[in-house]
Formats: sequence, structure tokens, C-alpha cells
Amino acid sequence: MSDSQRKTIDALIEAFTNKDLEAALALFADDALVYDPHYPVPTMQGKDAIRQGFAWGLGNMEQPGFTVRHLWSDGTSGALEVDTHHVFKGGMALKFDQVFVFETRDGLITRLQSYVPYPPGGIGGLLARVTRWSWKLNGKA
Repeated sequence: MSDSQRKTIDALIEAFTNKDLEAALALFADDALVYDPHYPVPTMQGKDAIRQGFAWGLGNMEQPGFTVRHLWSDGTSGALEVDTHHVFKGGMALKFDQVFVFETRDGLITRLQSYVPYPPGGIGGLLARVTRWSWKLNGKA
């Protein structure tokens, strides 16, 4: 992993932890793509869309938090595994695992995509839940 890529990822985590929207945005290329299912519009293309999403997200939190578990990179792309621990306005704490896949160009993030360990929604999720219940009832799980 390049030192500049590590510095970029560390700076992004620091900017979010400090709720510094401008510092976070400065780390993204103008044409960057961010995908995160936690946001009202999960696909955010370009800085205006990213600004709108991040402002909403940071505006709902008292204290964002990420603890890095693993960081892998080949110098232009990589993956970041984190323990996410946010405190939302009103004091509600939320903890979950999360993985971000990222790409960089010239020291700026061009793509950041979140993957979370939640089960799928819709029919796929329903089928998995029904099967899980059936297995539990029959002693298979």
C-alpha cells in the first residue's frame, strides 16, 4: 500500500470522526462515486451528491466512529474493514461491521462502496428467513 493512499484513508476516517464535512469532501475527486445503503439515496455520483449525502449523515450523528480492523490495498484500490460505532442524536448507539471498497487516483478517492452484513431484503431475504426458521424448528440450525 502506498503511503499516500494510507494517508488518504486515515484522513477520511479522521474527517468523519471530527464531523468535518469539508475535510472529507476534499479527499474525493470531482467525479467520485460513493455507494452506501445507509443513505437516503445510496448511489452518490459527484461532489454535489456526496456533499448532500454526507451532510445528511453527519447531521444525524452526535459522534461517528470507526475502528479499523484491516486495510488492504494494491496502491490504486483496496478494502477497509471497520467496526462502526456511531452515536446518533438523542444518544442511540449503533454498532455494526462494515467493509468499504475504494479506488483512488492522484491521491483522491474516486470510488467508495460500503458493504454491510445485513441480510437481503425482498423475496430473497424472506426465503432465507423462512428457511432459517424451518431449520431451527427441525433442529438443523
